[in-house]
Amino acid sequence: MKRSGIADLPLHGGRVPPWLAERMTRLGTAITEALVGDYGSSAFLSRLSDPFWFQALGAVMGMDWHSSGITTAVMGALKRGLAPRAGELGIYICGGRGRFSRNTPQELRSIAEDCGFDGEALVRTSRLTARIDNNAIADGFQIYLHSFVVTRNGEWAVVQQGLNDRSGMARRYHWHSASVRDFVAEPHTGIVGENQGTVVNLVDARAKPAQAALLDIARENPETTLEAARHLRLPDHHEVRAQNIDLKRLGAVLAVAYERDLRHFADLLLMEKLGPRTLQSLALVAEVVHGTPSRFADPARFSFAHGGKDRHPFAVPLKTYDESVNFLRASLDAAKVGDKEKIDGLRRLERFVRAVETALKPQADFVEVLAHERAISRSLDGRSVFDDLPGQLSLF
Repeated sequence: MKRSGIADLPLHGGRVPPWLAERMTRLGTAITEALVGDYGSSAFLSRLSDPFWFQALGAVMGMDWHSSGITTAVMGALKRGLAPRAGELGIYICGGRGRFSRNTPQELRSIAEDCGFDGEALVRTSRLTARIDNNAIADGFQIYLHSFVVTRNGEWAVVQQGLNDRSGMARRYHWHSASVRDFVAEPHTGIVGENQGTVVNLVDARAKPAQAALLDIARENPETTLEAARHLRLPDHHEVRAQNIDLKRLGAVLAVAYERDLRHFADLLLMEKLGPRTLQSLALVAEVVHGTPSRFADPARFSFAHGGKDRHPFAVPLKTYDESVNFLRASLDAAKVGDKEKIDGLRRLERFVRAVETALKPQADFVEVLAHERAISRSLDGRSVFDDLPGQLSLF
């Protein structure tokens, strides 16, 4: 078994305000439904276990692009939104942060009883992944969030996060059952975090002598080594900077949204006339649903869909956010009764943006884009957590 990924994230305080949490739930649910509808539940777990895709998902949902809070907020939103559709989609999310993580065993047993698979085996798997990341890898991070996602056929993914008090960093660990062969020999699909120097990793393939010694002492199999597959390291600075983004990829999105002929063609692809700002957001949402793994190396780019709750790179444009969610929901509802034109339009839009990127190679002017977003923020009902504080003026 191999862990799918790891992410190192700066600790970031604050909260997710209700106006954003509700929208994150709706958008996260719609994105999941679109993804599962086109590619299946296994593909959703595969993406969930990719630290780069996960970070891009959080950014497109309006969370701070680089902070540790993305993990709690995204998994919480998905759990709330997918629970009423669990029977329809066959996806169940258990656990959560702090005390909610301790509910995981009972939640798994209840789901297993309904779905007819071995609940105790899943409980054991849940505990093993937590113990491996918390104990078998001595990297200084203590697990405080554990989310276990399981499908109707018993396939699973784990997203969990640890805290290092000394470094002030959080580390997110990703697992996917499709890549796990042996819990004690390099089980992770990835671990994300800053380099902490040499650490003890008792699930490393090279740790056999140490494992043998422990086996003699404990008279049981040690939980062995994890080797990072995809590793996301995010910087300390909170603001989005030009170097955090692939400006050619962002340039293609902006060209499709704002250049008259390209925008007209994009409208034809989606079978609906949309404003340029909504088209910009939907192009980035379409990439989250249909993009290949190599497209998520710069997750900060996806914050240009719906901004960030702390105004990085700009305040959350509520009008645009709601238009994006409404388009997705209407497309999904139409697809359920056989009309797939609008939901298929997202796939066509994603392909069109990639074609524009390759053929025209447009380059976004980062300073100009930020200035434009902040200039139109008020007209789009731009909002941040700072606007919720009494007596505090909005910057944008």
